[in-house]
Amino acid sequence: MGFDFGVFEDQQLSEEYVEWLVDEKSVEVERHFGKLWDYYANRMSELASGRSHGQSGLSAVESKYNDSSRCYVQAQEYGLPSRITGVVHSAGGGIFAGTAVRDLQRKEVVIENDIGWRINAMSDFLFGKPISLVSKAPDGRRRAEIGKILKAVFEANGGISFFQDMAVLGSVYGFVDCVVRPGESVAERTSFKPTQPSSFEKIIELAQAIDLELIEALRALPILDENDYKKTKYYIQHFGQQKNSLSRKNSFLSRLLGRQSGGGLREIVAVTEVLGPGLWQRYENKELVAQGTNPFGLIPVVHIQNVAQPYYYEGQSDVEPLIPLQDELNTRLSDRANRITFQSFKMYLAKGIEGIEERPVSPGRMWCTDNLDAKIEEFGGEPRTNSEDFHITEIREAMDKSSGVTPVVAGVLKEKLGNLTSAVALKIVLMGMLARTERKRFSYGEGVKRICRLVLQILDKTGVYPNGSSERDIEIIFPSPLPENIMEKLQEAQVKKELGVSQEQVLRELGYEAAE
Repeated sequence: MGFDFGVFEDQQLSEEYVEWLVDEKSVEVERHFGKLWDYYANRMSELASGRSHGQSGLSAVESKYNDSSRCYVQAQEYGLPSRITGVVHSAGGGIFAGTAVRDLQRKEVVIENDIGWRINAMSDFLFGKPISLVSKAPDGRRRAEIGKILKAVFEANGGISFFQDMAVLGSVYGFVDCVVRPGESVAERTSFKPTQPSSFEKIIELAQAIDLELIEALRALPILDENDYKKTKYYIQHFGQQKNSLSRKNSFLSRLLGRQSGGGLREIVAVTEVLGPGLWQRYENKELVAQGTNPFGLIPVVHIQNVAQPYYYEGQSDVEPLIPLQDELNTRLSDRANRITFQSFKMYLAKGIEGIEERPVSPGRMWCTDNLDAKIEEFGGEPRTNSEDFHITEIREAMDKSSGVTPVVAGVLKEKLGNLTSAVALKIVLMGMLARTERKRFSYGEGVKRICRLVLQILDKTGVYPNGSSERDIEIIFPSPLPENIMEKLQEAQVKKELGVSQEQVLRELGYEAAE
């Protein structure tokens, strides 16, 4: 069968165009964003074991890797030159996709993932501590209720881990999408006249059924408005879903792993989901398996750019600009390891001494000869290469400037940096990181606000918790990522209270709920 979008009654939703998105565009998207994730995670792949070079199923590339003493390879080896790995990689393949170079031997490979800890540090600065969601509803009682409802929704979806996952996905890929699904217990209320539950506890229970699903970039295939790239006409996600059953097909993967037909491989189904403002459909292997109406009148997807990028749906990734520097760093570290391997030990050249080749070299041993021209020369040993050390240091500094994340963020202090007990001095040292964090707080904060408004709109439409548009405005309070002096914060809060700031606001900034 194939895609059939007749129920949407929209000529701009073309089956042929979606076929192209799923069959061709998705391959390009997965290759691009998959490489970004591999450089962040630097995943380890085990080499084929129990097979020699001559056995079937072991590729020339794996044979070259087996020349190493290690039984694994890492994803960032993809960016190393062939003079180190002995393999020329193809642009569209993974770590094992390439051509082995016959005349090149695999050398010492050193991988130091300077990207991963930087991305994690950015996420810790952004969502390392719980944020506060404050309703701006005019009525005080309604403000308290909306705050509890939103807190329950996010807690049911992982709490702080939800925001940390959002930050990591956005930082790696450049953007992250969140699909807000009402859940069965909430969605079924749209089939009859909505009525508000009898108790607030029941409202909280229904609100917790709302699902906030983060979509990674590899799945996202949005159809944008032809005249405005900021508007999404339809949201499509395409991915392979593993089933709890075994595939009986003699697939290429099964042959690659050397297994017989019908071996223990899980069945994978290609899932395509189409979300529109009025309808939705779900296909498995391009066969329609489910569809329904969307009673909310909008696409329940919130798009968040990591760092704004004009005229593009995708934002700026924190990983992509660091990849060339990471490759250069790994190359120089590998070169240094190879130099140390061959030059770290001393060697001796004996001239004019008979039978010395049969005698071991050891402390306290002497050689005798009647040849007056005989001598023993020492050579080798590791000479210090200042230019190499300077080059590696400059690469690390370039990554610091490009990412805004310095080793000080990870607690690495190599030199005296002044009186870091002073808050002002610490902020100056971390100025780049704090500026980048403030920039992200705006983009991610606006995204979280849109999620909150969408949740409240769903609760209003289904009658779970009726609310107006004026009650859907939310303020987000981010705690400071830096260590703080509690007494200074309390003194600042006292001054704000004397200036007329409400006690509720002061308590929230201190991290307390008004009821507490």
